[in-house]
Amino acid sequence: MTVDTETRPLPTARHARAAVAVLFFTNGALFANLLPRYPQIKEDLAIGNGAYGLAVAAFPAGAITAGLAAGLLIRRMGSARVAVLGTLLTGAGILAAGLAPSVALFATALFLAGAMDALTDVAQNAHGLRVQRLYGRSILNSFHAVWSIGAVTGGLMAAGAISLGLSLGVHLAVSAAVLVAAAVAALRFCLPGPDNGPEETGPEETRPEETGRKETGRERLTAEGARGTSRVGAVLAALVLIATAGTLVEDAGNSWAALYLSDALHASGALAASGFIALVGAQFIGRLIGDRLVDRFGQRAVARAGGLITAVGMGLALAVPTLPGTILGFALAGFGVATLVPAAMHEADALPGLKPGSGLTIVSWLMRLGFLLSPPIVGQVADAAGLRTGLLVIPAAGVLVVLLAGVLQARPRRD
Repeated sequence: MTVDTETRPLPTARHARAAVAVLFFTNGALFANLLPRYPQIKEDLAIGNGAYGLAVAAFPAGAITAGLAAGLLIRRMGSARVAVLGTLLTGAGILAAGLAPSVALFATALFLAGAMDALTDVAQNAHGLRVQRLYGRSILNSFHAVWSIGAVTGGLMAAGAISLGLSLGVHLAVSAAVLVAAAVAALRFCLPGPDNGPEETGPEETRPEETGRKETGRERLTAEGARGTSRVGAVLAALVLIATAGTLVEDAGNSWAALYLSDALHASGALAASGFIALVGAQFIGRLIGDRLVDRFGQRAVARAGGLITAVGMGLALAVPTLPGTILGFALAGFGVATLVPAAMHEADALPGLKPGSGLTIVSWLMRLGFLLSPPIVGQVADAAGLRTGLLVIPAAGVLVVLLAGVLQARPRRD
């Protein structure tokens, strides 16, 4: 009976899984509808790369500011309601950003949209974990893959709107209305009740001696006490840098790909959107096959290979700038960083000497610095030496991952 329950989940669990997938999809598609419009917004506001970089950094700044409020709101309202409400307000903020008549209002709207996006992100992951506990097996990675599909879809929607000549207001209003409506419709299929309900108590909380299973490496290290704890801080810092490298590359695609392709390589507005689409699409493929690669080769080898692919792929694209080569470079960068954030989170959660969840929380919080710091740094370098030079941050991030990947788990021995 247990096997049958796990392989054939109850309709409630299946419906909830589909609902959470819709929430992840809409979250990925909402912001992606705005990104290919950045070159037009920058031109309409008549701002330089430095001011533009500071303005778009308002989105991650809002996310960092509001992130800690998510837990309180989830406890009061429930994760599903917070996710849907956050989706609604994120859509409103993105529409306001697209229509902003000044740099200050553009940055303010992005700040508010980023704050609401952070609430949505935490809430949809929290609800996804509730559903995962009902399934009794890992399904969270599939939700993140759906987010990538949403991001690609949003980019394609924007490219289509540009090709059709739709105004910013019409395009963003229609996309927000459709995606918010989908999120609201998904709410009725989410799990009822509070988030600290019975499904949160699962077999993962039982102790090794109660089940007769072998102790994991983490449990063994924790039981040994202080051995090796002097290295925990350094390892945790390295994991934060690895995760930040992944977010930095992702943000470079978000904030600069369309601008670089349109300005430096003279691509049309619709074609310029393909850089972002290629990065996110390749990242989705990397997430689909990442688990199998990690199981076979280990986190360390996969991360090093990904860092090398990112560094070489985007490095060559910048060294020999062509339109097809640059789009391929963004794709290779997205593929290369696909597993970095999950790998860093997994290793941080297994560090000895920390309270359960502490390492994961620290990495999740600090990795947002990649989104916050990347736009102004790239913007300032671009103003001084050109955007092509500013985008060297992408191969540099790949090199950093290659150097730091030693803190990740090597391939497990098979006895």
